[in-house]
Amino acid sequence: MKLIHFDNKKGELKVKIENQDDLWHMSQLIDPGDIVKGKTLRKIKIGEKDQRSIKIIKKPVFMDLLAEKAELSDHADQLRISGTVKEGPDDVPKGSYHTFTIEENSIFTIIKEKWLSFQLDRLKEATGSKGPTILICILDREEVFFALTRKSGYDILSRLKGDVQKKNDIEVKEANFYKDIIKVLEDYDRRYNPQYIILASPAFWKEELNAAIADESLKKKVTLATCSSVDPGAVNEVLKRNEVRSIMEMDRASKEMQLVDSLLAEIAKDRNAAYGVRETELASEAGAVKVLLITDDLIQKSRRENAYSRLDNIMKTVDKMKGDIHIIRSGHDGGRKLDGLGGIGAILRYKLNYS
Repeated sequence: MKLIHFDNKKGELKVKIENQDDLWHMSQLIDPGDIVKGKTLRKIKIGEKDQRSIKIIKKPVFMDLLAEKAELSDHADQLRISGTVKEGPDDVPKGSYHTFTIEENSIFTIIKEKWLSFQLDRLKEATGSKGPTILICILDREEVFFALTRKSGYDILSRLKGDVQKKNDIEVKEANFYKDIIKVLEDYDRRYNPQYIILASPAFWKEELNAAIADESLKKKVTLATCSSVDPGAVNEVLKRNEVRSIMEMDRASKEMQLVDSLLAEIAKDRNAAYGVRETELASEAGAVKVLLITDDLIQKSRRENAYSRLDNIMKTVDKMKGDIHIIRSGHDGGRKLDGLGGIGAILRYKLNYS
């Protein structure tokens, strides 16, 4: 997600959506009562009722919307923000209902009465805070590029050229080329300790290179991806691949599962834990919540049932008491375990008696 403008005093944020992960982040950040401003399509009827043909066209307009709900589409490639029109063109009545459809490359503004600290943390994560370090190796039989992801973008580390001029020598020289590449991979692995390594190529070279890696600890980090060319520009292509998206999701899921496991360990020992809405609410009111965990499924369900204000109050109370708040995805094992506890739980600063 690209941060265009942020004024915390005014509660105003302007961003550009760059991928599907950004849509998910925004689905968690937009609350009922927020103002969403941007360019949208509005259906306009052309013609009178008594005329035989009435045309309906979609006209681009700028609007301010008082948000009521924000929901991802079934394929998570669109975010639909529904609410009432606060400001707009003269032919659009104030108070009428409208839905913004947000997708990749959409630019829009959100205005909140107050940004909570956990929301600012999620915003920081979405707009370029450091994720997993990924070493990228893009190759064919003649050339290889190495790149390393950074907090913002990536750096090209080096480039190697293979010698494949004589057809009869291709097999031998390709094998030597793979050995050279593996030596560089091993060196960069020691130097930068990346969590993941992407091997990418236009054809089968990535599979051959992967087969030639003997070091199992190195091999465990490897994910294969496809690209259309071998040049520095191909790094951007690789970073947008589903394979890389899956790595990011696995990294996030791993961290979230660790949080849920910590909660479950506290529950198992009958120590500093609360779970379920009622227990967690009491713990938050007592100022006892150190870490609050809520699943995205519970948030979406509460919004559909017009019961979100209770969760919102719990999060605001925890935020005021300097507790950490984490929204956990229900799509992995950790999220499903938390959903089994009612979708919400907390690691406490001290044990409470709920009787």
